[in-house]
Amino acid sequence: MKIYLASGNQNKKREMQELFPEHTVVIPSDEGLSFDPEETGLTFYENSLIKARALYDIVKNPVLADDSGICADALSGAPGIYSSRYAGPLFMKGSPNGKISQDEQNRMLIEQVAEAVKSGKLPSGEYRNGPYSAHYTCSMVLYAGNDRLFVAQETMEGSLIEDISLARGNGGFGYDPLFIPEGMTKTAAELTPEQKNAISHRGKAAEIIKKIAENVLF
Repeated sequence: MKIYLASGNQNKKREMQELFPEHTVVIPSDEGLSFDPEETGLTFYENSLIKARALYDIVKNPVLADDSGICADALSGAPGIYSSRYAGPLFMKGSPNGKISQDEQNRMLIEQVAEAVKSGKLPSGEYRNGPYSAHYTCSMVLYAGNDRLFVAQETMEGSLIEDISLARGNGGFGYDPLFIPEGMTKTAAELTPEQKNAISHRGKAAEIIKKIAENVLF
């Protein structure tokens, strides 16, 4: 079965195809569709739903959408929903000059977290994996109309590296070279796709959605 994925991200398409191998995952650009909804939500779920509804209105077929990001405890959960637009401490929600490169995002995030840790002025709360504690969040929506939508939200707990020189790995995408999953010594970017999908925020959310979809849609 063809599954429409509400995304323009080829890396996300690749991961979703790995998670739904028995189906064909299609993003709008594969079919020449114009798709660039404004993500105005204040939560991962709200943004995921915005994208799912927008694509459903175009294709009139079941749509998968997810919104995900990295959340650093030392930054009170930032960049969070703004992870893809993050441009350093002066532009936490995105630069007016447009998106910066992933390498710059990675460098700025590690420098900002390291500065917060060194200052000793950390937000109160539980730091599950030390002062560099962080997690990825994924909110995934399966949308088949206003009265038929299903949601799963999951996390991948872990910590950030302490210096950008420690970034490593060529797998995954985004902030993966900076993130060490809980209980591991490798970064998420050093894991095989199978290893990452078994523990990742997106992999866990997809497993839940897949079970729902098999009983409801497929």
